[in-house]
Amino acid sequence: MNKQKVLFESGNELAAYAARQINYHVMGYYPITPSTQIAELLDQMKADGLHDISMIAAEGEHSAAGICYGASTGGGRVFNATSANGLLYALEQLPVQSGTRFPMVMNVACRTVSGPLSIKGDHSDIMYTLNTGWVILFANTPQAVYDMNICALKIAESVKLPVIVAFDGFFTSHQKRKCFVFEDDKVVQDFLGKYEAEYSALDLEHPVSIGSYMNEPDILNNKFQLHQAMEEARSVIPAVFEKFEELSGRRYREAEGYRTEDAEVLLFLLGSSYHTAKVAVDKLREQGKKVGVFTANILRPFPGEKLYELCKGAETILVGDRQDSYGAGGGNMTLELKAMLQEHGSACRVLSRVYGLGGRDFYESDAEEFFLSCLQPEAPRFDYFGIYPGEVRMKENQYFAPITEKEATPGCTSCAFDEETGRMKVTGGRVNETTAVPKRLAPGHGACPGCGIPVNINLLLRGIEGNVVMLLQTGCGMVVTTSYPKTSFKIPYVHNLFQNGAATLTGLVEMFHQRQKRGEYPEGSITFIMVSGDGGMDIGMGSALGTALRNNRLIIFEYDNGGYMNTGYQLSYSTPKGAKSSTSHLGPKQYGKTFFHKDMPMIMAAANIPYVATVAESNPADFIKKAAKAKAYADEYGTAYVKALSACPLNWNDRPNLERKVISAAVDCCYFPLFEIENGITYINYNPEKSNKKIPVSDWFTMMGRTKHLVGEDYREVTESIQAEIDRRWERLKARAESELL
Repeated sequence: MNKQKVLFESGNELAAYAARQINYHVMGYYPITPSTQIAELLDQMKADGLHDISMIAAEGEHSAAGICYGASTGGGRVFNATSANGLLYALEQLPVQSGTRFPMVMNVACRTVSGPLSIKGDHSDIMYTLNTGWVILFANTPQAVYDMNICALKIAESVKLPVIVAFDGFFTSHQKRKCFVFEDDKVVQDFLGKYEAEYSALDLEHPVSIGSYMNEPDILNNKFQLHQAMEEARSVIPAVFEKFEELSGRRYREAEGYRTEDAEVLLFLLGSSYHTAKVAVDKLREQGKKVGVFTANILRPFPGEKLYELCKGAETILVGDRQDSYGAGGGNMTLELKAMLQEHGSACRVLSRVYGLGGRDFYESDAEEFFLSCLQPEAPRFDYFGIYPGEVRMKENQYFAPITEKEATPGCTSCAFDEETGRMKVTGGRVNETTAVPKRLAPGHGACPGCGIPVNINLLLRGIEGNVVMLLQTGCGMVVTTSYPKTSFKIPYVHNLFQNGAATLTGLVEMFHQRQKRGEYPEGSITFIMVSGDGGMDIGMGSALGTALRNNRLIIFEYDNGGYMNTGYQLSYSTPKGAKSSTSHLGPKQYGKTFFHKDMPMIMAAANIPYVATVAESNPADFIKKAAKAKAYADEYGTAYVKALSACPLNWNDRPNLERKVISAAVDCCYFPLFEIENGITYINYNPEKSNKKIPVSDWFTMMGRTKHLVGEDYREVTESIQAEIDRRWERLKARAESELL
């Protein structure tokens, strides 16, 4: 055994610790709860100079998987971590990597797959990966997360297959335990040895084509070879576990059990529930009941023989699945265990219970109830555990009276297109007048004090009269307004995930027009608005640009709070350069985010949509008039895009009661200039130079804890580069405004 030290850490922390000791070449990642912590911790370690991993924050999990695949073809070691819908978004890339036989390691902190949206832990995500050709290890303790991360890379490189290390989200991922880690990183690196890739896209002397097009029978042979590699893993995994035992003193097997030798009744549970059930086993054993529990430490290759050795003497087995394979009479583990028992000619009775969905806790008493149900001869073969009785149809409470079109059209603003100027002319729109427009978003929401999201949504809606239907992408704005079974919206509302909001709303818009065209829906108009923020225009940019290029008749409204706030403030492509976040830490080797913020209005303008505008709560009259213009363009001409700078006092680290001043400073330093682009022509709506209000960006930075460090002498060069870029963008904007063509 090699020298080890004791830590009190969670599964996520230990996954990051193992990755640091391995010192991977590249990590491509995207933040998603509950796995995000792994990337956050590695970024902090990188800022402190503790590893050399190149950490690439992608704009979505699909791209993160692509980054990892591309890096793996270069002959180095690659790492990733994800969860839930992030895993599903990347799913297409998983067979690409296994089919071309490039090793890497990906941690999956298992979580509920949406919809409806839930961020709690179950196994509904990991089961989607069973047929992707990846080796899958399942760690049921934080210690196992650390150990399996080290073993996983050795397994991956031995059989030339990528490996997943899965564990329970929010249970194993976040619960701290006393664990042992190797004191010397070299022990880990010597155990793994040097990786010599057989093929590399960087080998110029022996160029290879990776991922060639294949016809039958070549593709058949390719998949057979992948099968052979997975079968090889059956012998490689125990060999690696054995070597690791010599190194650490900790023993792992493909499957393990507790008091299974003479058990008549057994539970099969994955993950942390296995340890909960062991407590129940001891209690029931004291009552003379012959019970036990067993689990699998690997899901692929499925350890059927090892599991059979543990359960072959049982009369009844209850399989607890934290997911359901709908319509199959059980979750995936139930189906696989039944198939294994049938193969061995077993007459054992198998019961299936779907439990623990959405992170529902599993207690010792629940395990006891599982055991006791096995003693009942008439117990149902399949059932859900923990559901509560409800009505056939839940009583619907309408908390708000519906807003009529008449109420929503008080005549505060009106728009007409001026053919001579080529612009939309707004009449009215004064702030005091628009208080007559009813609030579509009620005060009953859970946003933080000072949050700019409800402020900006309500300001936008002040300028939009008539019927409105809204879609919110995942983000703080969605989470704080629609906690089941209540809603803050007084108008029709739809939610879809970050990456697909604009496309989803496009479908609804076209359905509206089609039904009107066919006489199935009353005459009249509806303004359709998609609200995005919290990084949603990073992962959702492709969908938004597709909508813009089609020029669908809707409004895309982005509240830009400069980060992935709802997952704990990771860097977004709209985060200011130099700003600190949980994935752009400060330290001796890092100064915060390393690249400039994305200019989304100009990106959208390049799609040639009829209207693009920036707005700020510090200039409410300008905001309301632009909202009215956006409605007019969206109703008649196509896509309108409006972007607001939206305060987040919790993560900007400033004072909630001063947010309007902070936003005003961002406008005055020209970090966030106020302008609009109508039919391709640019107009500056507020020029701080002309009113002698222009300030350096450092004045704005001093108002927020996330950027305050940039004002010091240590980061002078960074601040100067930011000021130069802001000045460059401002000068280009002025040049566009002065041009008759731009």
